[in-house]
Amino acid sequence: MLREQLLNALNSILSPQSQRDYCPNGLQVEGKENIAHIVTGVTASQALIDKAVELSADALLVHHGYFWKNEDYPIVGIKKRRIATLLKHDINLIAYHLPLDVHETLGNNAQLGALLGLESITAVDNIAPTGIVMRGELATPLSHDELSERLFERLGRTVISVGSKQSIKSLAWCTGGGQGYIDQVAASRASSLPIDAFISGEISEQTTHSARELDLDFFAAGHHATERYGVKALGEYLAKHYNLQVTFVDVDNPA
Repeated sequence: MLREQLLNALNSILSPQSQRDYCPNGLQVEGKENIAHIVTGVTASQALIDKAVELSADALLVHHGYFWKNEDYPIVGIKKRRIATLLKHDINLIAYHLPLDVHETLGNNAQLGALLGLESITAVDNIAPTGIVMRGELATPLSHDELSERLFERLGRTVISVGSKQSIKSLAWCTGGGQGYIDQVAASRASSLPIDAFISGEISEQTTHSARELDLDFFAAGHHATERYGVKALGEYLAKHYNLQVTFVDVDNPA
């Protein structure tokens, strides 16, 4: 598959033009024109790049790429080593950030909801961009400790949590570093759409106080752990529909 064909397909799926993001979405480092093998992963770290080299990948597709807003411009240090490795081996680096968070089926939020077995999943429509916070329901209510255990079982990461509800039915969530949405989540509650708990990847000092004062049980299940599944699902979609070899590589990250 030609690189431009792949990029056109990805842009058609993810509609990056509809998002105001903190980084460029799409091709970030140009490599070879013909692409047969893609490695997917969460973050374009040196370890993931080295694995892509080892696997003779033509492209690396990630959620966290480079050139973030307010990032220093000089290409030095680890940034230089990473980009030099990509260029030396002619590997394309392709990254999608917010478009991969919010996609209604392949996105990080949609995939986490499915992984947790949630039902009646919808976007919390008064929080922008649409899909950055989702809401769903458990088929059977769980206690705070039982939900912590389910998160540990499904994600393989010890959860940091706040709260002690004995019956949690309705959940909101934002993968990765979405803990700052907790106040908006609380404000979005209504009698017809209750929310008992909020899940994100990380916790900040102030998150604890907001959770307690807003009566929302809170669960921090890992930035990396909650964002493995969007890029994995996207790669599987490409393999199925475009006859590409796609290999998902999970570089361990305790954050």
